Amino acid sequence: MKKVTKYIFFSLLILLIINGCSSNNNEKNTTNEDIFQYKGTLTGDNSAVTNIIGQLKHSENFNKVSLQTNTEPYGMTLTYNEFDASMIEKEYKETAIYNATFLFALIDNAERITFVFANGEYKITKEELQNWYGKKLSEFTNEVDMKSLIQEQLEDGNKVNQLVSEMVR
Repeated sequence: MKKVTKYIFFSLLILLIINGCSSNNNEKNTTNEDIFQYKGTLTGDNSAVTNIIGQLKHSENFNKVSLQTNTEPYGMTLTYNEFDASMIEKEYKETAIYNATFLFALIDNAERITFVFANGEYKITKEELQNWYGKKLSEFTNEVDMKSLIQEQLEDGNKVNQLVSEMVR
């Protein structure tokens, strides 16, 4: 009887260990999702839009999103809680550009986005951003290429300031 009890105990222990390892792998996969799985999202899909925002810059400061889906052009307003006091103006600008780039690339019918930060608002349209990049954002299919494009453009401070002057209205 002791041998049977030991066998059952060790079998259960092994199953628990295997199941535990399996759960950890699943958790890692969901936290490191490929943001491009949301490509083709529409502004009315609140869940998908929120999941995209959760993977963008400063998502920890994200407060709420208000979707404008009643009349075209469709858009959204993203409101952020106050950032760390050490954050400089340049970081707000870059966050708006970075996040807008991903949102426009992934959400097919989003045409305008307003970012509300403690320091002010930035409004941008898909057309303005695509003209700034010189590329259609819908053509991108992966995060690496998108980040490379963004970083390349953000290196030109004059170009950034030119776009931001259009964003602050």
